[in-house]
Amino acid sequence: MASGRRPEHQAPPEIFYNEDEAQKYTSNSRMIEIQQQLSTRAIELLALPKDLPCFVLDIGCGSGLSGECLTDEGHMWVGVDISSHMLDVAIERECEGDLILADMGEGMAFRPGTFDGAISISALQWLCNADKKYHSPPKRLYKFFSTLYASLSRGSRAVFQLYPENSAQLELITKQAMKAGFTGGLVVDFPNSTKAKKMFLCLFTGGGTQQLPQGLGTEVATAQQNHVAYSDTRERIRQARGKPLKKSRDWIQEKKDRRRRQGREVRVDSRYTGRKRKSKF
Repeated sequence: MASGRRPEHQAPPEIFYNEDEAQKYTSNSRMIEIQQQLSTRAIELLALPKDLPCFVLDIGCGSGLSGECLTDEGHMWVGVDISSHMLDVAIERECEGDLILADMGEGMAFRPGTFDGAISISALQWLCNADKKYHSPPKRLYKFFSTLYASLSRGSRAVFQLYPENSAQLELITKQAMKAGFTGGLVVDFPNSTKAKKMFLCLFTGGGTQQLPQGLGTEVATAQQNHVAYSDTRERIRQARGKPLKKSRDWIQEKKDRRRRQGREVRVDSRYTGRKRKSKF
């Protein structure tokens, strides 16, 4: 996503998510479908006990689409959002969770151990912006993570689906989360796909050894696959050395194998794969 098109570069969240923007979350079927898919995956990564209703915090709950997924799973939830217009839409849609108008950068004002888990869809990256003169992204992130850590029961998880702008932003978020006491790391679904790739920061509150979940679309769960590297142009050129020439047989075969790993339909290999055709018959 280009920098000029990122929502957090256009206006603060309480202004960007105005009445017109909020209505898209009830009228745009594609947007609703994406939000529901992300929410379902975040709940899966939360790994809540089966057949046991839990109390979950939905951070940046917006119009309540993610909360509805929690309700469908039989859980109770509280939603927090900075946009009054988004919460109005959630009320109109008669969401079953309790809704709170608040800025997550000012901390989560709940009693210790209140929640069995927390999810957040497309909200965390907003804390990396200083929308006001007195805003300090590192301090706001630490305030958020430290108070969230306190409000979660030990052994629970917090799962954040996010769109970091670059590696520095991702490092800032992770550093403040670990400083607040969390453990865990990044889970990347479909890392080989440009469109389908999604990032989830999966954080643990202790209470025993917990293994980082494996991302979807990966054959082997390794730290290298779950790590996202944002490389500049010079780094990409350096990494490209030694790779097969474009349009060569090896290049075509590598591309076909990559598309197969992404679950796409690919023509079967043959002796004609990558063979250069004559200009005339």
